Amino acid sequence: MPEFIKTYVRWVDCVNRIIGRFAMYLIFAMLAVLLYSAATKLMEFPALWTLETAQFLMVSYFLLGGGYSMQLDSHVRMDLLYGALSPRKQAGLDAITILFLIFYLAFLLYGGVSSTAYAFEYGETSYSAWSPPMSPIKAIMTFGVFMMLLQAIATFFKDVAAACGESLS
Repeated sequence: MPEFIKTYVRWVDCVNRIIGRFAMYLIFAMLAVLLYSAATKLMEFPALWTLETAQFLMVSYFLLGGGYSMQLDSHVRMDLLYGALSPRKQAGLDAITILFLIFYLAFLLYGGVSSTAYAFEYGETSYSAWSPPMSPIKAIMTFGVFMMLLQAIATFFKDVAAACGESLS
């Protein structure tokens, strides 16, 4: 593989590792918000912001951690015939199937950029009693999809290299 591809793969892996390890701790922030929500409901002073904040934290956790999860190969996989293949054939099949993921993520990113631009331009807010602005969470979601797309491309390069008998890791 050319050196610029190796550099790209190392860079994307490093950035997604940092973002993913940060995102791991968002689950604790979400749990703290939900604990606070339960406590305020017991004291009969329910907070309006807790449910949506927990949802925003969960979305951030899920999408910011997506690239890291892909890097660790932690996604769920259907293994009907795949396990019987040799590692090189598995890598070749992965290289083909990840093209579908790249295509999907590209469309998802296009929609995310459009939706985020709309949220910033028109000051979109949630349709709840709390009514927080939607632009920050949409920007985080779009960034998460972008990082997953970069990781999917890096994974494609790793799979092509593995199918050719090389290693980029």
